[in-house]
Amino acid sequence: MKRIFTLCMMTCMAMTGFTQTDTTGKNDTIRLGGMIIIRKPGNNSEENNNNREIRIPRRNRENTGKVSTNWWIVDLGFSNYTDNSDYGAAAASGFVESGTGKDHLKLRAGKSRNVNIWFFMQRLSIIERVVNLKYGMGLELNNYHFDNDNIVFQKNPTFISSGTTEFKKVKLAADYLTVPLMLNFNFSPDRKNGFGFSAGVSGGFLYSARYKTKENVNKEKVKDDFDLNRWKLSYVGELLLGPVKLYGSYSPDNMWEKGLDMTPYTVGFRLSNW
Repeated sequence: MKRIFTLCMMTCMAMTGFTQTDTTGKNDTIRLGGMIIIRKPGNNSEENNNNREIRIPRRNRENTGKVSTNWWIVDLGFSNYTDNSDYGAAAASGFVESGTGKDHLKLRAGKSRNVNIWFFMQRLSIIERVVNLKYGMGLELNNYHFDNDNIVFQKNPTFISSGTTEFKKVKLAADYLTVPLMLNFNFSPDRKNGFGFSAGVSGGFLYSARYKTKENVNKEKVKDDFDLNRWKLSYVGELLLGPVKLYGSYSPDNMWEKGLDMTPYTVGFRLSNW
């Protein structure tokens, strides 16, 4: 009974707050959770009952905490590499066929794609959510499509040669489990789609590689690492231009353990909440 009596008293006091006369000429404001009830100045007649205004303010979607998390980010872009190989030495070591040169392993720029799937990225505020530490984990998928339609990759040992068959599609895929670490500068921390940039490094581990050809309807896939370097260290960055987000990466290290000397890079668009 005491609880019921107390509840009734609180209800009466709240109702009194609605009906009391404003003698100060100022608005009466009552907050109920996230709802704000405002009674404008006036008397208690029925005509002035319409002067009550109810507001439900929108919550800022931006996480104002020290750590914010973005799940399942997707990058769509292009893969390429800078070829610094000594093909004479590579042929002498038996890694490539004699007579093979840069033109044989030239890529189709529009066909060689990069797709990254980040499981998550977190942003840890260092200075007022303007300077942040940004890190995450995901999969980096690179498909290198060759302009030469008769390139053949053989395994155990790796040997790259020119075959007699002209394929409709020839590509080498290299997939990495990657962890990026960047310093992020966000110049509009209170906006969902802000302006800023990030720069840092990433470390990747090659977990899958394959050579794939397509001839009409026939497809062939050979799984092997083809002496690609198991570890990949890259410089990474992103540019935040409101809803448009760009990314890029460049590895100064050779993507091959032996034979060839190529430094890969990527560039594209990032589909992200921030």
